[in-house]
Amino acid sequence: MLLLILFYRFLIRFFPGLVALTFSAAVAAQSPALNNSSDIEAQLNKILRAIAANRMSEATKLNDALLQAYPNFRLAYLIQGDLLRARVAPLRTIGDIPNIPDERVRALREEALQRLRGYLEKPPSNRVPRYLLQLRTDQRTAIVVDTKRSRLYVYENTNGQPRFLADFYMTQGKSGSFKLREGDEKTPIGVYHVTSSIPDSKLDDFYGAGAFPINYPNEWDRLNGRTGSGIWLHGVPSNTYSRPPKASNGCVVLSNPDLQKIAQWINPGTTPVVISEEVEWLNLDDWQREREQFQSAFDTWRRDWESRDMRRYLGHYAMRFQGDGLNYNQWAERKNAVNQSKTWIKVGVSNLSMFRYPNKSDEMIVVTFDQDYKSNNLENKMRKRQFWIKEQGRWRILVEEAA
Repeated sequence: MLLLILFYRFLIRFFPGLVALTFSAAVAAQSPALNNSSDIEAQLNKILRAIAANRMSEATKLNDALLQAYPNFRLAYLIQGDLLRARVAPLRTIGDIPNIPDERVRALREEALQRLRGYLEKPPSNRVPRYLLQLRTDQRTAIVVDTKRSRLYVYENTNGQPRFLADFYMTQGKSGSFKLREGDEKTPIGVYHVTSSIPDSKLDDFYGAGAFPINYPNEWDRLNGRTGSGIWLHGVPSNTYSRPPKASNGCVVLSNPDLQKIAQWINPGTTPVVISEEVEWLNLDDWQREREQFQSAFDTWRRDWESRDMRRYLGHYAMRFQGDGLNYNQWAERKNAVNQSKTWIKVGVSNLSMFRYPNKSDEMIVVTFDQDYKSNNLENKMRKRQFWIKEQGRWRILVEEAA
């Protein structure tokens, strides 16, 4: 018990933001194999517990093992310096070493904090990210990023229900998140997907073990005038194991071993990437309820289109609507004109995905689906994407485009 008290005090003293963590999470036990990010964080946890208990010899051995496994891990070198200094003077904080620039030490302290948070605050086992309302059958996994916690989560599509697979420490833009324009060094917030895979053989060493570009800016970004491009998930240079929490030009950056691990779960063209400031979690009952409520609104839109009742059909579109370069009035005029020649309409929908947008200002859901349209004088198949927004308690379409 004394060890736990010392450890807890140590975390409060060195990491004031970690006050809310519980003792039970901190008592994890066995020596990890140091094969991945989670193992490294378990080792860091053990090192700091040993330091808190004044077991400096044990802490040194654990840290030496970490450096032996990852000789380019800068945070471990910072701790090594602390352990050497502790032989002659009490430690006041992590990075208590003179003649090291404050900014570099601050960044490594923040990495230590975020890694410990990731290790001690695992995703709740009975909850799922609110954003993953429905994955298509070909979307076998989804990636969810929490920029506030410097964490990337991988979820598996298990019969339509997200199931936690793994989580990893990640780096975001130097200036944080909510990207607005080219060169602002911020990471975008939104719903995206991986568009391609670039092997390390075609990249500069700066990008590490490879890269997975995403489709920023998406339709919603462009509608809001957001600029920039080249947002990737990628690795780190060979001279370092990881980068501080805020160090990229806007990309999501992982250690090379972690990037290589998540590569097995990424399918370019289909794998969704939801980047949020802070993940919202739902229990499964609430998740199912939100999913069913929106599904009902979507199905009603489809049936009202088939009914050829333009008042009902256009009632599903927001007055701020934008689609195919048209505003709401232009869209309504076009649809009314087209409807004049219709005697019947059938709209088939398949491969539907639904993602709640990580948008603090509006409730929004983005859907993508294969549409099979048939009428008395036209047949058409296409993949479509819609952004639905909740206005006065009702879901309406804000953006509709070919995907």
